[in-house]
Amino acid sequence: MKEKPAVTADQVRWYRLAVHHLDRRYPVSQLLAAAGVCGLQNSPPGAWETALFARLQGVTLPLLQSALEQEKTLLQAWSYRGVPVVFPTEESAVFLQALAARPGEEPWIYTRGVGLALDFLGIRWEDAFSLVQRATEYLDTHTVQSKEELDRVLAARAAALLPPALRERWNAPSMYGRPDRQSVGGAVVSFALRPCAFLGQVVFGARQGIHPTFTSYTRWLGHPLAADPQAEAGLVRKFLHAYGPATQADLAAWLGSSPQQTRRLWQMVQEELVVVDKDGKTACLLAADLPAIIGARPPEEPLTLIGAHDPYLDARDRSLLLADKTLQRQVWRTVANPNVILWNGQVAGIWKTRMAHNRLTVTLIPFVSLPDGAKQKLLCHAQVYAEFRNLPLEQCVVEEQ
Repeated sequence: MKEKPAVTADQVRWYRLAVHHLDRRYPVSQLLAAAGVCGLQNSPPGAWETALFARLQGVTLPLLQSALEQEKTLLQAWSYRGVPVVFPTEESAVFLQALAARPGEEPWIYTRGVGLALDFLGIRWEDAFSLVQRATEYLDTHTVQSKEELDRVLAARAAALLPPALRERWNAPSMYGRPDRQSVGGAVVSFALRPCAFLGQVVFGARQGIHPTFTSYTRWLGHPLAADPQAEAGLVRKFLHAYGPATQADLAAWLGSSPQQTRRLWQMVQEELVVVDKDGKTACLLAADLPAIIGARPPEEPLTLIGAHDPYLDARDRSLLLADKTLQRQVWRTVANPNVILWNGQVAGIWKTRMAHNRLTVTLIPFVSLPDGAKQKLLCHAQVYAEFRNLPLEQCVVEEQ
């Protein structure tokens, strides 16, 4: 029996740093390539901007906003795990269409909670989803400001399609969150908007002040979402390229999909995979990526600051990035993750920002002893980040853990 190739933890980290454009700062001309590795989560708002700041030399907020809202070479929509993701517009089919489940492949992680509303209404998910899809036709000719207003507007349009008895229950106060601000129908809409996004029925438009706007893919870009028969396999390849070596379970966690959907998607690239030994555990890698991981070398720039929810941190094998499980809980929280200090691909600490009187304070908290000169480099990184955000740096302090 042929022996599995073995890869070390260092090789995996160094390989992933290079794939994620974090081994050094790249020219701004690499914007679409950096964004297209695996998309950029934009939760909390602005996370995608921080991610590209960490990857691109001399990138500015006006340049990023222009790419997203004027040139529209970038697009924001709900994607994997139902989170807002910014990705190259030309790859829309991969980040949207590929996520659409087939019959029997539900539930997704982002629609599991809808059961309470469906039980109250006495309808099936398929019927509720079809109803919301019909309501989203409104977005082909309109733009709606704020997520709360989007839920309300589409719920009202869906209610008009229901018989009176069901309409009364649809308009009843929500059993989720704020019943004074949301109806049961509004909650159903909120759950259904994620899979609607995969069909191009809703995307993010230009931000207006503190509020996002929403419209359809067709209205925003001037043409419908084009089908691509290779999109599903392309999505799995992106995942494996960015987070390999990995397993089917890792893919399911990244997508937020059901085991049935994950299994189908995985099988599309099965013939392209090689099984490797990753620190004593079996995992899969794209065969085309094996030479790169075997030949991986330390990053040119080993020390960097990345933001909370950076794509690099999205790997399920967190111990590869940070062995201490107590410290892991400080980095990967249920809410309000901190920004991260990376050293040679490992999490070496966290950093926090605070705004007061339009001035920025940065606090750096290393978990480990950093080499000589590292603290000064971190202070320089913090200053450049403040300039990127167009904010004066009031103070940058280093706290010992």
